[in-house]
Amino acid sequence: MILMGISDEAGALMKIQIRATRELGWKYIEARSVEVPGFPKANIHDLPQEAFDIVERQVKDSGVGIYCFGSTIGNWAKKITQPFEPTLEEVTRAIARMNTLGTRYIRVMSFAVEAGAEQYEEERFRRMREITRRFLDAGITPLHENCMNYGGMSPTHALRLLENVPGLRWVYDTGNPIFNTDRSKPEPQPKQDGWEFYQQVKPFIDHVHVKDAYWDADKNEAVYTFPGEGQGYVKEILSDLKKSGYDKGVSIEPHIAVVFHDASVSASAEKQYRSYVEYGERLKKLIETI
Repeated sequence: MILMGISDEAGALMKIQIRATRELGWKYIEARSVEVPGFPKANIHDLPQEAFDIVERQVKDSGVGIYCFGSTIGNWAKKITQPFEPTLEEVTRAIARMNTLGTRYIRVMSFAVEAGAEQYEEERFRRMREITRRFLDAGITPLHENCMNYGGMSPTHALRLLENVPGLRWVYDTGNPIFNTDRSKPEPQPKQDGWEFYQQVKPFIDHVHVKDAYWDADKNEAVYTFPGEGQGYVKEILSDLKKSGYDKGVSIEPHIAVVFHDASVSASAEKQYRSYVEYGERLKKLIETI
């Protein structure tokens, strides 16, 4: 297993993300958002070119590699009813920057879940086929995440997406089923079963996001924990992958001190950094017990 982290959870600046990676003894980063002084914070594929040039120099000087882009392509903030061209522009920018950094994997999603029964499946499949084709033609593997998007609605939806988008692979997130409803089940729809979801998409997994949590029914929210302490089947999944000879990426996404899509969850810069490093150390110890 190749260990790394979605390093903006250690800090916004790339030099902080690199420092946390080195402290953990890791060689790679999964890059998502980056802040460059004098420029707005943005996803790595959306940074102004001058800001990206600074990040590129920092990364190459550090000796740390960018294993994967945690892109915003087709994510939960993008609607399938919106024009497709801005997404294709993101794809074009991402390919150019990944080639510059030597990055071969990118996380994508299948657009936000629509209210009601109509999910515009054929349009989703069409768009995802085009996104996938462009990345594959560039020698890059697109990885779909089970998150708040069409492919994350249930294992059934995930398999339907994979069947209709040849070449698309999967990044399995251990924490997302805990708070996502299984929309393939009749009302009242339960939360997803993480082990079932994992088993269904296992043949397609080329990358893993490790986060863990338990569902607090009284508060109607997920409470994030260190790996192996929640309901995400983290140890069971990593054990199963190890037995299967899995030798690809495993990336921490702690959500302990910060949550990428929830600005109300925040911490001091030092607490954020130390929490990220502790999460990584705990994951290493957990893997040692397998």
